[in-house]
Amino acid sequence: MRYDDLLKQSPYTLEREDKKQLLESLMNPLTRYHREHCQEYGRIVTALGYRGEPLPLEAIPFIPVALFKTMTLKSREDGLNPMVSSGTTSQQCSTVFLDEQNAGWQQQTLINIVADFIGNRRIPMLILDSPGVLRKRAAFSARGAGILGFSIFGSPVCYALNEDMTLNEAAVMEFASHYREGPVLLFGFTALVWEYVYKVLRRQKLNLDFKQGYLIHGGGWKKLADQQVSSVIYRRELERVFGAVTIINYYGMIEQTGSIYMACPEGHLHASIYSEIYIRRPVDFSLCEKGEEGLIQVLSPMAVAYPGHSVLTEDLGVLLGEDDCPCGRKGKYFKVLGRLPKAEVRGCSDTYEF
Repeated sequence: MRYDDLLKQSPYTLEREDKKQLLESLMNPLTRYHREHCQEYGRIVTALGYRGEPLPLEAIPFIPVALFKTMTLKSREDGLNPMVSSGTTSQQCSTVFLDEQNAGWQQQTLINIVADFIGNRRIPMLILDSPGVLRKRAAFSARGAGILGFSIFGSPVCYALNEDMTLNEAAVMEFASHYREGPVLLFGFTALVWEYVYKVLRRQKLNLDFKQGYLIHGGGWKKLADQQVSSVIYRRELERVFGAVTIINYYGMIEQTGSIYMACPEGHLHASIYSEIYIRRPVDFSLCEKGEEGLIQVLSPMAVAYPGHSVLTEDLGVLLGEDDCPCGRKGKYFKVLGRLPKAEVRGCSDTYEF
């Protein structure tokens, strides 16, 4: 099967063994391809003992996410566009390389997954960010990619923030007056929504009072954790200023662009058939049991232009179950607990950079 064919299937329909067999058929040839075409990656996995033999999905070699900050990892030379992570000026940014095929798969993957949660119609959209993020880098940023990706669900599209990250109150209130009855789609990055939209609306005692719709947000929680803002508090406070919107969190990263994990009404993050996760013990990288805390490994057969198909993150998580979430979606469901202690803080939601 090709990834194009995989995209024709619904994202949460395969049970464990069928999904595992399908992903193994895609991930093994892809791992061999990257070993042969990316010299740096080839040296790493060869040193780990990999020789190109077929492996079960859980044994596919993985590389640490930090390598994308220090090495140029790509398996093709022509037609590549760099994409960089957002970060503070003191941090190194991760860089990955996409080709036209990757970009097309990324968009269709996002469409399939998000449509399972909000439907596939286009509705009025308020982006809780600034349009300036789309113009500030020669290499496209993860934050900009997120905005563009989710914008496909919006029509018309309005930005809540000015170029200097101040609230465009006139535009926001005009949007609310036109589309208050809904449905609407609001999208932004977790910490930015809180800092630059929620806090200003609360300070100015403004309530947009949407009657129905969705607020999708993703990105790091570190700044909010520092302010003792839990996911429960975050949801409750956002409902106070935005109204009756369904708030949906998602997990994703630039190093495996296109793979996103959306949270269902039960609050569980879900792995679709287009990607997989494993939770590994930091001491020896063995697989954790269900309910045991460990490092999150993410896998996706979409990453064909660069060897980002199997990546060990610096995020801690716990596997909650598989194929039996009360929401009815098949596949693994899990929770992200935070960052590995002493790991470098990263994430397009924790800061903004011009």
